[in-house]
Amino acid sequence: MKVILKADVKGTGKKGDIVEVSDGYGKNFLVKKGLAELATASGINEVNQKKAAAEFHKAEEIKAMKELASKLNGQMVTVKIKVGENGKLFGSVTSQNVAQALMEKGFTIDKKKIRMDSVKTLGVVEAEIRLMENISAKIKVSVEAL
Repeated sequence: MKVILKADVKGTGKKGDIVEVSDGYGKNFLVKKGLAELATASGINEVNQKKAAAEFHKAEEIKAMKELASKLNGQMVTVKIKVGENGKLFGSVTSQNVAQALMEKGFTIDKKKIRMDSVKTLGVVEAEIRLMENISAKIKVSVEAL
């Protein structure tokens, strides 16, 4: 018997999968508990359309992220921070500071996506922005005295 899973079922499949199961398991457990529904022609068609739409949206999102990465690559942002004697910083430059500097340039990037080493001196350092899996951009961060 073919069923369409409404939820993840360990050992059987993930939500939205069309799986072949034994009649007893399908009727007495999966359908009865609301974990699956019988696979009809219209149900199978609906599942296939949802999967196609999800793939399309994922492809569009990847395209948009690649475009953003190409715009970000090589950008230089300036972060101004308080400095004590001998050019030593009070605190360090964080991803929040870099995200704020990027926002001033017109890029809205979440601070959790910015990867960089701890910066405790003035100068120029590199930071990596991981937009998605396998899509990232490298920027330069100029740390200057306030």
